[in-house]
Amino acid sequence: MTDSLTYANAGVDIDKADKLIGTISEIANQTPRMGVIGEIGGFGGLFSPNFANLDRPVLVSSTDGVGTKLKIAFMLDKHDTVGIDLVAMSVNDIIVQGAKPLFFLDYLSMGKLDSQQAICIISGVGEGCRQAKCALLGGETAEMPGFYQDNEYDLAGFAVGIVDNSKIIDGTDIRVGHRLIGIASSGLHSNGYSLVRKICFETLKLTVDDYVPELGKTLGEELLTPTRIYVDPILSILKDLPIHGLAHITGGGISGNILRIVPKACNILIQTEIWDVPPIFSFLQQAGNITKQEMRRTFNNGIGMIAIVPADSAQDVLQRLEAMNEKAYLIGEILACKDSSSQIIWE
Repeated sequence: MTDSLTYANAGVDIDKADKLIGTISEIANQTPRMGVIGEIGGFGGLFSPNFANLDRPVLVSSTDGVGTKLKIAFMLDKHDTVGIDLVAMSVNDIIVQGAKPLFFLDYLSMGKLDSQQAICIISGVGEGCRQAKCALLGGETAEMPGFYQDNEYDLAGFAVGIVDNSKIIDGTDIRVGHRLIGIASSGLHSNGYSLVRKICFETLKLTVDDYVPELGKTLGEELLTPTRIYVDPILSILKDLPIHGLAHITGGGISGNILRIVPKACNILIQTEIWDVPPIFSFLQQAGNITKQEMRRTFNNGIGMIAIVPADSAQDVLQRLEAMNEKAYLIGEILACKDSSSQIIWE
C-alpha cells in the first residue's frame, strides 16, 4: 500500500511559505504610503486613493520583468538588487505619462523555495518601492518543483499610478523647436542581456568574477548594476516646469522608444557626442563588433530617460536635474518633417 503523500512530498513546502509571509510583511511595512489599508497576507491588496486634488483621475498601470539579467544574479548568487530592477522597469514606464506611482505588486516563482534567497529578492523590491515612493502592496511567491533549474527563479512586477486627465503626458504638445534632455542611465539597466551574455560568456569566455580593466570592476559587478529609477526627478520637474514628452529608454534603445512619443510631423535631431557614454557600451561594441545602428536599437547607451521640453524651459530643467545630482544633457531638438514619417537624424 502506498504511503500517504503530502504536498511537501511533491516538492512544495507550505509551512515554509507561510513563515516567509511574515518577513515579507516587514519589508512591505518599510514602504508606507497614504492609502494603504491593512497588511500583506490577505487575498488582495487594499488601497484607497485620494482624488481630492484631481478633477478627472486616471489610473496608469504597467507590468514587466527583469529578463535574462537574472542569469547574472544566478551566476553571482547575489539576489538583493534584481528587485530594484523589477520595480524600475514598471514605475519608469508609468512616470513617462506623468503618473505618480501608488503601489506595486510582485510575482516570484522558484523551483524550490529558498527562504533566504527570497528575502534577498523581495528586500530589493522593497528598496525599489522606497526609491519610487510607492507601496509594496502585495504579491505572490510560488514554488514550482520541476519547472525551473536548480537555484533559478523568475520575477514579474506590476505598478499602478495616478494622474489627472489634463496632465497626462502623451506627446501631443510636442512642437518643432522643443529640446531633448537626456538623463543618464546607471549602465545597461535591464535590456539587451541576451546579447551581453553571448558576447561576454561565449565570445570572450569571461566569467562574472573576472576583473575588466576597461570597466574598473568585475564583470559581474557591472552587469548587476541596478536600473535607475526616475520617479523623483521627473515628479520634481513636473511640479512647476513643463514636460511635453517622456521616453523611457528600454528595449529598442533610443531609436525604438523616442519615436513612440513624437508626432509624425516631426523629425528628431540627436547629437551623440554630447553625453558621457559609460565604458560598458564601448566594451561590448568592440568585443561584439556591433554596428552603431545595432547599438542604438539594443541598448540605452548611457541615456535612460529622455524629456522633451519647450526651448525656453530647457536650461531650467537641466538646472533642476543638476540640483538633484542627476547627470543630464541637452542632446537634441525637434525638427520639421517634410513627409508624414518621423525619423531620427543622428549627429
